[in-house]
Amino acid sequence: MTAVPVPYRVIARWAETPDTVTLRVEPVGEPLPAFVPGQFAMVWAFGRGEIPLSVSAIPTTGGLAHTVRGVGAVSEGLYAAEAGDVLGLRGPYGTGWELEKAVGQDLLVVADGIGLAPLRPLIRDAEADPKPYGRLNVLVGARTPDDLMARIETRQWQTAYTGVTVDRPDARWAGHIGVVTKLLGDAHFTPDNTTAFVCGPEPMIRATARDLLHRGLPADRVRVSLERNMRCATGHCGHCQLGPLLLCRDGPVVTWNQAEPLLYVREL
Repeated sequence: MTAVPVPYRVIARWAETPDTVTLRVEPVGEPLPAFVPGQFAMVWAFGRGEIPLSVSAIPTTGGLAHTVRGVGAVSEGLYAAEAGDVLGLRGPYGTGWELEKAVGQDLLVVADGIGLAPLRPLIRDAEADPKPYGRLNVLVGARTPDDLMARIETRQWQTAYTGVTVDRPDARWAGHIGVVTKLLGDAHFTPDNTTAFVCGPEPMIRATARDLLHRGLPADRVRVSLERNMRCATGHCGHCQLGPLLLCRDGPVVTWNQAEPLLYVREL
């Protein structure tokens, strides 16, 4: 981990949705230490500043990549980056999904919108070495068909079940309609022998965790990725505080028994 940005060059760029792109990067010189799925980097757009971005691919299964939605001054600068441009990265920071703790269990991945990005490397790791695990299920939701990420890749995943749903379909859409939790009934998993990995907006995280607990998953085997305003990423500035947690240090991935009492406090 380094607190000084290291130069990385964009080597590929592709659109995920109309306002979201994925940037594959490689080090210009000495690389950062290895990332694990679920961790994040502080990514610097020179002349604009830096923001935290989860890794959406790691070198062992696709090369280091970050997915960014252009919604602010820094993210718009990163969104506009082209192949050959140089960015600054520092990290890795935070906790990972800890897939290794789910050996022998079914895997349930639930993502909404850009929340699929930090779950991508976990899915790829589970696909690359499926023997230690049970059945892999991937549930993906989005507001509209145009907001769905990884549309081709989703169809190629080797899973026991992959479900995709949208809230607001258009005339071309022939798939599921509704919130992502509606897909749980079609997934193939044994609740008392499953680990779930959840990422998306907080209302979706709360709803998904509630439904999973009702189906019998223990709270400590529902792992969620939380988002707060991360500035220093080293646990010093306090901007990412959520109750007793500093999410840049103690998160972003935490278990639901850690997150639940904090996400239901309005002031937090």
